[in-house]
Amino acid sequence: MAWPAVMISGSCDQRDFGRGDFQELDQIVAVKPFVKLAAKATDISQIPRLVFEVINNAISGRPGGCYLDLPSDVLHQKISEADATRLLAESQFPRIQECRVSENQDIQSAVSLLRKAERPLIVFGKGAAYARAENALKKLIDITGIPFLPTPMGKGLVPDTHELAATAARSLAIGQCDVALVVGARLNWLLHFGEPPKWSKDVKFILVDISKEEIDLRKPHLGLVGDAQQVLDMINVEIKDNPFSFGKSHPWVEAISKKVKDNVAKMEAQLAKEVVPFNFFTPMKIIRDAILAEGSPAPVLVSEGANTMDVGRAVLIQNEPRTRLDAGTWGTMGVGLGYCVAAAVASPGRLVVAVEGDSGFGFSAMEVETLVRYQLPVIVIVFNNGGVYGGDRRNSDEITGPYKDDPAPTSFVPEAAYHTMMEAFGGKGYLASNPRELKSALSESFSAKKPAVINVIVDPYAGAESGRLQHKN
Repeated sequence: MAWPAVMISGSCDQRDFGRGDFQELDQIVAVKPFVKLAAKATDISQIPRLVFEVINNAISGRPGGCYLDLPSDVLHQKISEADATRLLAESQFPRIQECRVSENQDIQSAVSLLRKAERPLIVFGKGAAYARAENALKKLIDITGIPFLPTPMGKGLVPDTHELAATAARSLAIGQCDVALVVGARLNWLLHFGEPPKWSKDVKFILVDISKEEIDLRKPHLGLVGDAQQVLDMINVEIKDNPFSFGKSHPWVEAISKKVKDNVAKMEAQLAKEVVPFNFFTPMKIIRDAILAEGSPAPVLVSEGANTMDVGRAVLIQNEPRTRLDAGTWGTMGVGLGYCVAAAVASPGRLVVAVEGDSGFGFSAMEVETLVRYQLPVIVIVFNNGGVYGGDRRNSDEITGPYKDDPAPTSFVPEAAYHTMMEAFGGKGYLASNPRELKSALSESFSAKKPAVINVIVDPYAGAESGRLQHKN
């Protein structure tokens, strides 16, 4: 996930390791494949140095997770205040390694590729957001007139409402572009690994990444190693003396613009229909309008689920940087409300809105207690369609036949009262099954900025299914 995170955990006494001590586990071995650095303090004197070391590793280069193991006997050791002061002084925070910025010749080559391209595209993601590259990105896009496509965690670096946004024409943009400048986004499954048939087989990738290893792995046409903001600043400087712009009348820009308008018109027509019982689009439009009405600073949006997140990516709009956290889809999710807690703590005073599927909510639902305990301004909206991709979809023969008491494991209790879970801890719960109830719940909860769960009842047949999970019973 490339998150700068540090986990500090205890372990059994070192003298008891290997003897079957209570909850004994070789935690270093267990976590090593998943973190940038795993370290263990064997004496209290090592703690200051190792704390600085894991923090430095977590935030330097490509951000990532680090782990520090503190055995219980080390936690019980004592030293004098004078020794503690000395150890802290000796363990100065190490200097974060300077990121390498590509040679000027590489920058010139990148600009030349963009200038000569017939169908260029700029793609940016979480790495650009982490580097706070929004101003440099917007400058590059505005000067060159090149259409852009953000990955989910890059949304908002340049407003989704910008006239060159190609999100609503994604298939056309990636399928026909001939040069793609990819900034802080990995050419992984989310971008179809940069390969046909989703991408043009002749596309030339210019990959900007903080990690040389990532560029070596992806083997782009041109790799630019360095901090996204610094590299984009260098590209802008190179363009400044000899600017170019594709302009609104360029065939490529016109094609993207037309496709965007056509697709947006179709989606808005779908959103205009107030469908009851709710499908996914009707409540999503109401939520979108409520979030946009908050103005600036925009709420932080946390998205988690299968259909819920897929529809939300198309409907919900980000116009400010670092205001979206995608927790994952079914099978990879489970931290949605944990993200909410982190977002509320990191951005005090800013409203946090979680849009969750009922399955996604179930993975971390007990975090509503944390929200209430610290009175965090988090509104959790649960799209309740009765299960994974939808509720009980058995036909009439199955419901009344010999297996009538055996629904699929992907089917949940119909119209489960998730909102009462929040009420049990002292928060506010809302039940919404029509537009009037949802608008009222959003207005009241957004105004109060107190922990709340809005339980949105969605038609169990509204979700699109994949993998035939409903039939694996």
